[in-house]
Amino acid sequence: MNQTTSSSDASQTLGFQAEVKQLLHLMIHSLYSNKEIFLRELVSNASDACDKLRFEAIDQPALLDGEGELHVRVDFDKAARTITISDNGVGLSREEAVANLGTIARSGTREFFSKLTGDKQKDAQLIGQFGVGFYSSFIVADKVTVRSRRAGAPADQGIIWESDGQGEFTIAASEKATRGTDVVLHLRADEDEFLSGWKLREVLRRYSDHISLPVQMLKEEWDKDKSEQVKTDEWESVNQANALWTRSKSEVSDEQYREFYKHVSHDFDDPLAWTHNRVEGRSEYTQLLYVPKHAPFDMWDRDARRGVKLYVKRVFIMDDAEQMLPSYLRFVRGVIDSADLPLNVSRELLQESRDVKAIREGSTKRILSLLEDLAENKKEDYATFWTEFGQVLKEGTGEDSGNIERIAKLLRFASTYEDSDAQTVTLADYVTRFKDGQDKIYYVTADSYTAGRNSPHLEIFRKKGIEVLVLWDRVDEWMLSHLREFDGKQLVSVAKGGLDLEALADEQEKKHQTEVAEQFKPLVERLQEALKDRVKEVRVTLRLVDSPSCVVVGQNDLSPHLQRMLKAAGQAAPNVLPVLEINPEHALVKRVQSATDDSFSEWANLLFEQAMLADGAQLPDPTAFVSRVNRLLLG
Repeated sequence: MNQTTSSSDASQTLGFQAEVKQLLHLMIHSLYSNKEIFLRELVSNASDACDKLRFEAIDQPALLDGEGELHVRVDFDKAARTITISDNGVGLSREEAVANLGTIARSGTREFFSKLTGDKQKDAQLIGQFGVGFYSSFIVADKVTVRSRRAGAPADQGIIWESDGQGEFTIAASEKATRGTDVVLHLRADEDEFLSGWKLREVLRRYSDHISLPVQMLKEEWDKDKSEQVKTDEWESVNQANALWTRSKSEVSDEQYREFYKHVSHDFDDPLAWTHNRVEGRSEYTQLLYVPKHAPFDMWDRDARRGVKLYVKRVFIMDDAEQMLPSYLRFVRGVIDSADLPLNVSRELLQESRDVKAIREGSTKRILSLLEDLAENKKEDYATFWTEFGQVLKEGTGEDSGNIERIAKLLRFASTYEDSDAQTVTLADYVTRFKDGQDKIYYVTADSYTAGRNSPHLEIFRKKGIEVLVLWDRVDEWMLSHLREFDGKQLVSVAKGGLDLEALADEQEKKHQTEVAEQFKPLVERLQEALKDRVKEVRVTLRLVDSPSCVVVGQNDLSPHLQRMLKAAGQAAPNVLPVLEINPEHALVKRVQSATDDSFSEWANLLFEQAMLADGAQLPDPTAFVSRVNRLLLG
């Protein structure tokens, strides 16, 4: 951060963090078509400041002394062309003002900017997820002044922050009689529409009716002499000023639910779905939970805190209370308000609380029910959900054993039945298409859909018309280590050596398999000797139709795909020797069978290395492979 200190140590001119400059440009150019959201964002920030003061006052009641009830006030001055959003909340110290108004102090900043596309609509969604609503001020203002004083600080420890959004801001000490923050917007020349009490009220009612404390404006009366509305000295509430989640569902419109979602999530888009319930019994709490339309840009950032807002008896306790939902539902946004937890509850106590466990279990079941309803009755919405959050939901198979059957029914896969990478096949769909004699669900894992779809392991399944699920998400191998069966049907990898297809073979095929195994026994023994350092075993298989060979692993061994993933992630993977299976009907295998002792080793290694390449593996010595192929081609 660049810094220039004035003659007084109390006044400084500082340069915005580079990311802030970029964000300000995006704010002004990407969101200009929906510029009134600046008021929603600033009022939301003011409301949060009041919530935070109420929370701090649990341990320090003196912070709330004086100044009446907590509130947010909006005023305008036509002559000065300003709008002022004020609150008597927690306020900002000098250090907090520099940190919060001059930098983006959160993880994932670099990833956020790397995902910007130049598409205004998509970038606007990202900006909303990033939660930097204060900077939306510059959509309508060419200068912003912030006056603030931290709750509990004396009047002479206020600050004044000011910027034109062009790259620098100034901050200085300033006397402020009251705690809290005033944000003064100096409007651009073409923003006169917001210098109207009617317009500001209309925007506030639309965007801020759900806020649980009063949002006030000065009452206006008609002045006959001036033929216009004139402000009085009386403040009146513009919103209902009671928490939306405390109202009955019949009193809340869909539009109000959508606006509340934008308030709690700072997302500029509507939610995909929501669930609102009051729970009574062993634990008493209210939940209003939302599923977004879009995955947050930092969903895979392990350091990012996620979760719902936690209230106790309508008193705000914390943002991002991740203990209220399991990690695989970390995309859920919303509010949980408990009647049983103590007001001074900490994150540590949340981890040990029985009440929290009951809330967590109940809220998880509500979200799963919401997803089940989408999957059953709003298939397009569920397809959107799966595209955005399917990989995260798969984590639930290992994290939430109590709900694994419900999660399994919500999973979607690509398969050879559709011959497309569209992940729309359910496990229940698959079971209905079992062939006579089939009692297992077959799958293949690979680095991509194309690699899986073309795997040699699928050849016998394609020949017999048996459907195979094609999986390529990074989380799939982990998921399959926990999801072993569905509806009593075992999930089986087609790349595992213990594959049993005898139930699907007729008597003639079984007889032929026995004869071929005996006939090729000498070749198998020669290959076993030639490849003794590279394979665990060599055997004849009838799973191949078009390929000469393939590699498989034992039923309890790590798959080659998982081994490659672990190595790519820098983790140690056990060195598991594969089994080489050969296709006795293939011309290349017959050529190997007829090879002389001098060239047999070359042919054996070629057969093995081809199988490894077809399985997606990288050869340790590609040059040696190319040289071997050239030698054999040239005879």
